[in-house]
Amino acid sequence: MRTMLRDVAVLTVRNLLHIRREPLQLSDVTVQPVLFTLLFTYVFGAGVLLPHHGSYNAFAIAGLLALNLTTSSMGTAVGLSTDLASGAIDRFRTLPIWRPAVLAGRSLADLLTASLCATIVALMGLIIGWRPEDGIARMLAGFALFLFFSYAISWYCACLGILSKGPESAQGLGLIVLFPLAFVSNAMVPTQHMPAVLRVIADWNPVSAVTAAARELWGNPNPSAAIGAWPMQHLVAASLMWSTAILIVFAPLAALLYRRRTTE
Repeated sequence: MRTMLRDVAVLTVRNLLHIRREPLQLSDVTVQPVLFTLLFTYVFGAGVLLPHHGSYNAFAIAGLLALNLTTSSMGTAVGLSTDLASGAIDRFRTLPIWRPAVLAGRSLADLLTASLCATIVALMGLIIGWRPEDGIARMLAGFALFLFFSYAISWYCACLGILSKGPESAQGLGLIVLFPLAFVSNAMVPTQHMPAVLRVIADWNPVSAVTAAARELWGNPNPSAAIGAWPMQHLVAASLMWSTAILIVFAPLAALLYRRRTTE
């Protein structure tokens, strides 16, 4: 067990060192949250009306966090695909290391970058006037839900990275799935005025569940609480169930695909 943990720690540090040597790799979790916050709150926010005249800035922060964490998780796919294409994985195979440590190290490194993204979104929110209204414990619980969801999504992206033939195709596959997942949700707008089919999809979207749960925990405007769909009435439970289900499905699948890809 000590050896396995050491291998995971070494490979996690290795991924972080790559970021230190090329800081622009962090642009999706540092620059993008700032741009998205300014864009959505000051450009699009004026056109969104919330029930009871709620503050859009307070409504938007949870959605911005969901949007940034979901789209930036493509870095997992791109990073794994790059390692496979460059021959780095072949070098790891010649070493006496625990083989799943490559995947575990990548997922932990990406969890740390997701934590940085969450911190930047929170700081930007505080600057524009967002405040968690229900105490520090519930505030931390909301961020924990987001990070758990981000960690689960990173394993889905790991599968994409292993299946793709190069970083470009990994990024393309990620965009096809993750952008609709992020935007067809209650992240940036209430779902009540969406067309009927899109509204059902959005209300059962895992991104919507996590976002609405965080709003509820933070005491921010949450129009989704008035929706009768089961996930919108059991927000924290739905968030945990979605994240757990994604992790249970895609973590073993990523390990299986990695084993097949590296033993060909």
